[in-house]
Amino acid sequence: MSEERKRTALVTGASSGIGHALAIELSKRGFKVFACARRLEPMRDLESEHGVTIFQIDVSSLESINNGVKFIDSQLGVDEGAKKLDLLYNNAGQSCTFPAIDVPDEALTQCLDVNFIGPVRLTHAFRSYVINAKGVIAFTGSLAGICPFPWGAVYGASKAAIHQYASTLSFEMEPFGVRVLNVVTGGVKTNIADTRDLPQDSPYNCPEMTDSITRRRRMAERETPMSAEVYAKKVVDDVLYGDSFINHFTRRVNVYHGSWSTRLSLLMNIAPRWLVLYAFRIKFKLNDVFEAIRARQEKSKQT
Repeated sequence: MSEERKRTALVTGASSGIGHALAIELSKRGFKVFACARRLEPMRDLESEHGVTIFQIDVSSLESINNGVKFIDSQLGVDEGAKKLDLLYNNAGQSCTFPAIDVPDEALTQCLDVNFIGPVRLTHAFRSYVINAKGVIAFTGSLAGICPFPWGAVYGASKAAIHQYASTLSFEMEPFGVRVLNVVTGGVKTNIADTRDLPQDSPYNCPEMTDSITRRRRMAERETPMSAEVYAKKVVDDVLYGDSFINHFTRRVNVYHGSWSTRLSLLMNIAPRWLVLYAFRIKFKLNDVFEAIRARQEKSKQT
């Protein structure tokens, strides 16, 4: 990254949590930061206290993304070759905590639009800016993308898609000198937890399910989550100092931050599937749910 000008960064999903902390940390490290989210009000402190330029983007809307590009254009100037973005950080995220067969269509499309389609569109929209700067494209990945956490099939699928997209993107961006980071994120203290009720006709509706799905939704906060501020410092270190000779040679994409990120990732690589599922059955009280469902099915056969 050039030191002759102020480095620039664009962070999505900056209204709270990880994105908000990243915008602050990048500003502290000398970046000219552009932060966006669907709502401006939660970002006002970024503007007034940290010198961050805030603007509105709904990453699930192509029209909104195109309007965001026009805004960044106005901030970076009209000379195509001068438009440089040292960091595009795709952080905006949408939770989706439902059984795999119960995901409402609106929740399905919203999760995929925000977690996968949006980042792909943003990467396309700002590709030339990052190439001009020989910069970094980063994504907020998740342990959910590699672990079969119950009641999170669609969210996990959206993150697994981002992991694969980042992996291939890194390979393809090699001739442009652009680095790609996928931050496989464990427990971080944020407010992303889903609070929506199960559909009324869900076959999982039983008293035992309430405890199980609550445990899933509150998983991060139960496991001594890393603060968003500490997480942001670690990630910005990866952005600034991750282009070592070894990393440049190996083209490392995945980095691991947040509670349990490294340990669970390692476990998924070495442990047999049955052992992982056994641990999740205990952790999320699945045995109680499954026994209740089986008992109900057996009763229905007898009537």
